[in-house]
Amino acid sequence: MLSLAARRLARPPPSHVVRAFTASAARCTPSLSDGEQTIHDKLTAKFAPSQLKVQDVSGGCGSFYAITIASEAFSGLSIVKQHKLVTETLKQEIEGIHGLQIKTIPQ
Repeated sequence: MLSLAARRLARPPPSHVVRAFTASAARCTPSLSDGEQTIHDKLTAKFAPSQLKVQDVSGGCGSFYAITIASEAFSGLSIVKQHKLVTETLKQEIEGIHGLQIKTIPQ
């Protein structure tokens, strides 16, 4: 009989892979998926962020994204208003996905 540790090592890797890419507003990261790049471009154009991270956390199928964005545009606004600005900017993209996680950082 295999020990618990040996059984864990024998398991195949998970069928999904979480891809994490961070791109500053000043440069384009060619390793982003099409969906990540579209979101990145729209948010960069609208908010000129000092920090922007767009992640497809659905294993690459484009159904769930996690976004972290830092911008002066969020200064003085409530979190609800900050998130509303982001979701309004991504209205077209949101129609085709199942979930969106947003973290805004006022500068």
